[in-house]
Amino acid sequence: MLLLKRYKIRSYEMGLLFRDGEFQGMIAAGTHWYFDPLGKVRVDVVSQREPLLVHEQLDLIIKSGALAERAIVLDLKDNERALVWIENRFSHVLPAGQYAYWTGQKQVRVEIVDIRSVRFEHEQFKTIVRSTLASRVLDVCSVQRDHVGVLFIDGRYIDSLASGEYAFWKGTADTKVVEVDLRETIVDVGGQEIMTADKVTLRLNAVVTYKVVDARKAVSQTDDVRQALYRDTQLVLRGVVGTRELDAFLSDKDSVAKEIEENVRRRAGELGLDIASVGIRDVILPGEMKDLMNKVTEARKAAEANLIVRREETAAIRSQANTAKLLADSPTLMRLRELEVLEKIASAGKLNIVLGDKGLADKVVNLL
Repeated sequence: MLLLKRYKIRSYEMGLLFRDGEFQGMIAAGTHWYFDPLGKVRVDVVSQREPLLVHEQLDLIIKSGALAERAIVLDLKDNERALVWIENRFSHVLPAGQYAYWTGQKQVRVEIVDIRSVRFEHEQFKTIVRSTLASRVLDVCSVQRDHVGVLFIDGRYIDSLASGEYAFWKGTADTKVVEVDLRETIVDVGGQEIMTADKVTLRLNAVVTYKVVDARKAVSQTDDVRQALYRDTQLVLRGVVGTRELDAFLSDKDSVAKEIEENVRRRAGELGLDIASVGIRDVILPGEMKDLMNKVTEARKAAEANLIVRREETAAIRSQANTAKLLADSPTLMRLRELEVLEKIASAGKLNIVLGDKGLADKVVNLL
């Protein structure tokens, strides 16, 4: 067994002296000899080029006070975290615990943060949350463009977050961010079979366009605001259409759509929504009802056509009667009318006049 032990400590190294398992102190650069016949002396040589001192007996080393002038010593409580910069570049985030960083070789800067505020904010936020070890102590989330994030901490509403990136300390509270889309959204309420007041079953397809104006209400009032709006629109359709007869509904669909929109808008306001429009897209009748309505329409149009024909015939007869009365009261006008007829006959073709006895010739000459 060797009675003397030799240890060489370089300029960038430090020796940790232990005797019989107890920390005795620090050994500076140089060559050191120890008389150790019983093998109880141990020197752990560590490099200061790596600032973080990692050792299984770090707590004893810190407690001895030997690191006071050689290292930055941290003893982070449960509500504390540390941000570490090395050579003015961010390195990592430290959870609760004891740490020591050598200051002899590299510049080390440490910032201690109280995590009881839960939300992490910093002027170098993006650099910190994107570092390698940040995920061990931070929950990072992103709120997309045209969205809003509703923040709950321990089940209580805290704030509405604009689009961007956010981080929250792990282990301090139950944090939840619910992302809500603020853009206009369309809900297609299709295939709704509804019975009218006169017992006719219709199939309706409606469209609702909405957007979220109160994100807190939208996530607090119901677990699925889109499904809630769909269900409420169904009920409104049945309530409004079911109180009308088929003819009244088909003849005034605009007022029906307006009434539906007013009722849906009232309910949507309770859910934090603003209704842009509600419209009935399609009305589908049963096959036999469609045939019956086609026949009714055909009969109505035929009756209207017959009425128009009769009206025109009556007007023509009335005009002829007026003309006959006028001609009877004015012989000169009657003679002019006869000449117009002869003129039309003459212009239509060759006119041959055959004269017979003297009386017939006089009549023709008198006529011409």
